[in-house]
Amino acid sequence: MPRFVHRITKYDPADRDEHGHYTGAEEPTSDHGAVETAYLRSIAAFAAATGTDRLAIREPQIAGVAHFGLEPTLGDHGLGGLFPPDLSGFHDGAEVPLSGALELVRAMLRDHGVWCRLEAEDGFAVHVGWDQYVYVSSDEPCESALESTRALGLFPERLPASPYEPDFDEPGVQRPADDEFWARLRWSVASGQAALLEEGYVGNASRWHHLTENTLPAIRARLTPRAMLTVWPGLSADVDAALPLDVASRRPLFTAVLPDSDGVLRARWRTDQTPSDRDWAFLKTLRRGQIVTGVVTVIADFGVTFVDIGGFTAMINIPELSWRPISYPSEVVSVGQRITAEVLAVDMVRERVPLSLKRASQDV
Repeated sequence: MPRFVHRITKYDPADRDEHGHYTGAEEPTSDHGAVETAYLRSIAAFAAATGTDRLAIREPQIAGVAHFGLEPTLGDHGLGGLFPPDLSGFHDGAEVPLSGALELVRAMLRDHGVWCRLEAEDGFAVHVGWDQYVYVSSDEPCESALESTRALGLFPERLPASPYEPDFDEPGVQRPADDEFWARLRWSVASGQAALLEEGYVGNASRWHHLTENTLPAIRARLTPRAMLTVWPGLSADVDAALPLDVASRRPLFTAVLPDSDGVLRARWRTDQTPSDRDWAFLKTLRRGQIVTGVVTVIADFGVTFVDIGGFTAMINIPELSWRPISYPSEVVSVGQRITAEVLAVDMVRERVPLSLKRASQDV
């Protein structure tokens, strides 16, 4: 992580009250002129000092229904001339030359409706904050850039960190859209569970794909790199039950994030975990032959015993309950009983774990 972080502002620190609030005459919006140009030249000076000529777009967003900026958004979010109308090429991890990065900064300074972090591996980063505050991070002090910034009439201030650093401590395990995910999705489509795939290609924007066994390969091939994927059931007669307008009430089947072509998950998006996502995270901790403990929750009429092992429901078939022949599970176990069993298999596609009670006990 860069060791030197500077906040670049047009606000003179001398014009702050005892609480740190700015009391001067500078407006918190862009002048679309000399001051804006000074910001861009300052960033260019830091980039030159660090030898940076390309920057990666990280966690891109466009304005949603609610926009809290001080200037009105534009229909193209300020990206006209930089990216096509469908925003192809504007995604997490996409690299742009310094000139393109500066135009993105200009759009953010003008509150046009676009936002992203701009980073060059771990050595250089630019974050644009509220009210014309810009944060530049580097792995070296960049004294010449600091002098240039002051000469441009701006005020650099050293900080311990940018307030816009990504939060690596967010809860939840990020599920990668790897081969296991696609096998799970194919099975869900074939079994009639899954019908829609939501592709979150930037923050606040999604594309929707109708899933069938025939269309799945083509859909997979054209997904945006590092996209957030959300799998939904089909639209029944009760549309609101599957996709209610209230986002917090929606019930997706499972989620994932696309890894890079080398299989490494570099996207920092976090999705809201579904029960299936939590089951997946738990299943990744299991292996065949592992001894687990759990509580019997249900003894089904068809002879299967269901066991809660850490919040996941596993199952035991009658032949795996005892070394001696039995007719009913209740001859061996009862609801509420804590048992120890061996994992026979871990089916990541169907999310099933068969157990054996007898293999965890002596052959009697």
